[in-house]
Amino acid sequence: MLNYEISGTGKEHLVLLHGFMENLTIWEDMAAHLSDQFTLIKIDLPGHGLSQVYGEIHTMEFMATEVKKVTDSLNIESFHLLGHSMGGYTTLAFTQKFPEILKSITLFFSSYFADDEEKKEQRQKSLRIIKEAFPAYVNAGVPNLFNPNEKDYLEGKIDHAKKIALSTNNDGVLAAVKGMIERTDKTSVLDQFEGKILVIAGKHDNAVKTDLVINNLPDKTNIKSYVLDCGHNGHWEKPGICAEIINTELLHHLPKNFVF
Repeated sequence: MLNYEISGTGKEHLVLLHGFMENLTIWEDMAAHLSDQFTLIKIDLPGHGLSQVYGEIHTMEFMATEVKKVTDSLNIESFHLLGHSMGGYTTLAFTQKFPEILKSITLFFSSYFADDEEKKEQRQKSLRIIKEAFPAYVNAGVPNLFNPNEKDYLEGKIDHAKKIALSTNNDGVLAAVKGMIERTDKTSVLDQFEGKILVIAGKHDNAVKTDLVINNLPDKTNIKSYVLDCGHNGHWEKPGICAEIINTELLHHLPKNFVF
């Protein structure tokens, strides 16, 4: 079973899924600001952190099934699910398979669109680089995920993100890339899900096409979106603001499409 950690004793269970080349430790900054009404379940996705590699490809559906095994083992009947980037893709796959147990889903700097052909080609090319020059791949790619206007201020966070990425099992990284290439469009999942849908995005996100994600959200009253002045990693760049949105939106209510 996947590695996980539990913190807090709140009545509302919030399951946190990290992104590509991350692990469950990424939530430390944000967790300090989250309400004590939450019990947090932080999970290492397959091939990341302390969770094992299961095969040559980890599809988002497979990851979702493994997450379900964790929540089943904890006897959690319903919960909030939040996923960063690849964790958001896994969240959507989970929602498609097990919608009845979810109170809300949060796409945290993530997308419900499948990769376009250009992105798929980029991922295909990255497989060779990951195999042959993983440190170079990490050192070149990770800084681009942060707000380019605040690189100096974020230098410590960027170094921390690199360290976590470099600690990720190489086979796990490859399996995740192959799984992300196979992703399908999940717009229909947002259309059909009846629980709360929260979308938190970054104005300077180089990994997600924020305008496309925000402008094409289904026009439903259960969907709220927020655009922050940051890159792809709100949990490190704006942890307090991200936590405030999550606390307010999942436990209370804010006006639709409020911009911080």
